[in-house]
Amino acid sequence: MTQQSRPVRRLPDWMADHMRRYVETNGADGHLWNGVPTLLLTTTGRKSGQPQMLPLIYGRTGDRYVVVASKGGAPQHPAWVLNLVAQPCVKVQVAADRFDARARTANAAERPALWQQMAKILPAYQEYQTRTSREIPVVILERI
Repeated sequence: MTQQSRPVRRLPDWMADHMRRYVETNGADGHLWNGVPTLLLTTTGRKSGQPQMLPLIYGRTGDRYVVVASKGGAPQHPAWVLNLVAQPCVKVQVAADRFDARARTANAAERPALWQQMAKILPAYQEYQTRTSREIPVVILERI
């Protein structure tokens, strides 16, 4: 099997269902998930070249959106953050608002405040950081 014909990793059913409902209802069903705001992030697969969509919990700072690449505290970064490093131009849907954005990892000066903001939205991020030796990336999405 060539890299281009490699199947995209199947998402858990709950995640696929969340995204389907989010898209079908323009975010009316899905924007809030278990009480926290979510957006849909579409990156370009760094190996497949195919669009990869995921629902992610987000925060805001000014007109920018902030997401966390926690992967539940796994030792490696999630594939989506590796994809955006390779191709920072992404597509974002926040409720009914769909737009193009440029993704970047928060720098050392920005990260502490953004991390604290995101940990208030989802306190489990603090626990996830204790599970791994990697610094969990905080990613900023800027509308273009």
